[in-house]
Amino acid sequence: MSLPGEDDFDAAADSFRRELLVHCYRMLGSFDEAEDLVQETMLRAWRARERFDPARASLRTWLYRIATNACLTALEGRARRALPSQLYAASEDPETPLVPDLEVPWLQPLPARHLLGSSADPQERSAELNGVRLALVAALQVLPPRQRAVLVLRDVLQFSAVEVAHQLSSTVAGVNSALQRARATIAHLRPEPEMVVEPDDPTERSVVQRYVEAFEAADVAALVALLSADVELEMPPVPLWYRGRADYGRFMNRVFAMRGDGWRMVATSANGQPALAAYCPDGGDRLALHTLQVLTVTRYEVSRNVVFADPTMLEAFGLAPVLVR
Repeated sequence: MSLPGEDDFDAAADSFRRELLVHCYRMLGSFDEAEDLVQETMLRAWRARERFDPARASLRTWLYRIATNACLTALEGRARRALPSQLYAASEDPETPLVPDLEVPWLQPLPARHLLGSSADPQERSAELNGVRLALVAALQVLPPRQRAVLVLRDVLQFSAVEVAHQLSSTVAGVNSALQRARATIAHLRPEPEMVVEPDDPTERSVVQRYVEAFEAADVAALVALLSADVELEMPPVPLWYRGRADYGRFMNRVFAMRGDGWRMVATSANGQPALAAYCPDGGDRLALHTLQVLTVTRYEVSRNVVFADPTMLEAFGLAPVLVR
């Protein structure tokens, strides 16, 4: 794409804002920081607009170079964002106090409105959704920042090795070496089970609907029946997680004992995955927003549930704070 003229620079650059946000999110593991970095990218691009040469690179490639390097600068000296299962051993005590650790930079989810919609090209949409699944984004944070950048630019965004070398002021040999190391690390981490269903798959919708029905009925037995044997339940910012149907069920018994029944679940989406906003009884006819549950569905089961409770993060999803029965 060539730049049509200085007066049109903002419009031309702004057309890439959404995908740059997704890129920065993959790099940082934080929706909040990704928004800030996109703003910084646009500012840097505006200041350097006279140096943009469409004969050397497309505007998209040039903007990705600015965004990636802004992310690398932001990541210098920072602790990586993570999920509880990456930092601690699984708990076997369903009565462990639920004390949040706000000192840990927890991984954040990505609201669906920033991803390609159902009207987009099916292959492009599938590639983008699969490239932001929570487990993959969490695994990316384990990589050194430059390896992370190379893997995302090459394998997710499909830039050529020559383009990535230019974006990172490196060499093709350096890019290929970093890519090989990054792929080996990701393969070892196995961020997703092989049988994760495709987004919007009828099987996924059926499992999620049955999960909603069981949860709203406070039917722990029915809920557990929908889980895989090695299901994982995580709850950032609480540094606590459980593995397996039995512990998941014991924890849910605790939740319903503490909060009562009469919950309502509102379907949404995060990271290309089904998500549920959970509203708990709050006295009278009110239901208060409690958490956002992001599900991973494999075959006919839920294999992971990452439950986010940070109020600031919940605001990013535009969820109503209160529902009336």
